[in-house]
Amino acid sequence: MNRMIENTRRLLVAGLLVLTASCSTSNTLAPPTPDVTNAQIAAFQNVQPGSEEDFILNVGRRTYFTQGSAELDSVAKATLDTQIAWLTKHPSWMLKLQGFADDPGANETALSQRRADAVMDYLAAGGIDRNRMWAKGYGKDRLVRDCPNAACRSQNRRVVSNLRDVRDES
Repeated sequence: MNRMIENTRRLLVAGLLVLTASCSTSNTLAPPTPDVTNAQIAAFQNVQPGSEEDFILNVGRRTYFTQGSAELDSVAKATLDTQIAWLTKHPSWMLKLQGFADDPGANETALSQRRADAVMDYLAAGGIDRNRMWAKGYGKDRLVRDCPNAACRSQNRRVVSNLRDVRDES
């Protein structure tokens, strides 16, 4: 019985110590982060409009394709329409369109080039000067995911729109 009382006392003392420490008013503690899904992250509060970070975070730079296809679906077109609006507003940026493919049975390099060209054609049709863009297919180079199942590989069927200050052919 004495042992049980001693253990209970120790637990109470430990609990009081934890409670006391959590009530500290020390200035070294960081302010609480709001528990809100859409709360801003400190690193992104100072994103400048028209910056590369603005493009990546607020516009989106990836366009995805169905297996074996270089056709743009409605989701891809919506992403590209947002890119057109942003690029129109910020005409100093150039755009390197990098196509990728991880489609079994396909000539990945040719398919990735067709995907990059499809994105460039859509952007040009939307008013973006072709002299501001160039497209290159990379095939299976630079996979996002190297995995056996189709759902996982779908992340590799994409075109990435990368902003550039100067033309870069590599």
